Amino acid sequence: MAGLLFGTAGIPYSTPKHTTQNGIHRVAELGLDGMEIEFVRGVYMKAPDTNPVRILSELLRIKLSAHAPYYLNFNAVEENKVKMSQHLLYQSAKTASLCGAGSLVFHPGFYLTDSPSAAYEAIRDNIRPVAERLQKEGFPISLRPEVSGKVTQFGDLKETMALCSEIPGLLPTIDFSHYHARTGKFNSYSEFSFMLTTMADYLGESALKNMHIHISGIDYSPRGERQHLNLAESDFNYKELLLCLRDKGCAGLVICESPNLEEDALLLKETYFSLA
Repeated sequence: MAGLLFGTAGIPYSTPKHTTQNGIHRVAELGLDGMEIEFVRGVYMKAPDTNPVRILSELLRIKLSAHAPYYLNFNAVEENKVKMSQHLLYQSAKTASLCGAGSLVFHPGFYLTDSPSAAYEAIRDNIRPVAERLQKEGFPISLRPEVSGKVTQFGDLKETMALCSEIPGLLPTIDFSHYHARTGKFNSYSEFSFMLTTMADYLGESALKNMHIHISGIDYSPRGERQHLNLAESDFNYKELLLCLRDKGCAGLVICESPNLEEDALLLKETYFSLA
């Protein structure tokens, strides 16, 4: 994968009829490069529907990823909730892989009443069997835990990197906007560079050539993320981030999660390719 590709979190709003295949067509028409299939409220696609999606994305050269349901929690107290999270992660990854997606984004869970270290151990131990099953069954997809925006949610930068370093088949989703909201910092070239260096320290320089990135405007409080905003309405320093990604030679898929979706995705792509 050479350089950065840019796409939307879900079907572009300007798609006349909202289906996954129509969304892929619209992404191509817009001049974008990728789309994240949103299973965030459930895995809505059946196995027979995946092959046409894969064929179309390959034909139009649109890179696909997917996002698992929001309601996973691998640190749940109730065993049935952990089992359900494992089932949904597996089902999401299998379906996404059949569609031709190479990455599945997911939120690992919440700290609840546990310490971060205790939550980390539970989350690691409960995710590992899913990753092992997918590898054993031959699904070529990376599970990508996301850097989260809320301080109550598992997803600090270093714990996300550590999790990926411990479990084969995991790579991170770096949501730079989330981390800015979570910390109230990490919004400058030097801080973005620190994040990328941290990633390389844990996972090797090769991880910077296979990134899955989320960017949006963001509203936040001392407790972290409140809501996504359009880039023009936010203090998020996307221009310095794109410059840093270019200077570091990063490659991968950048997914825009702004409310205006394809508008900011196009803004990000145009900005990236206009950098001096």
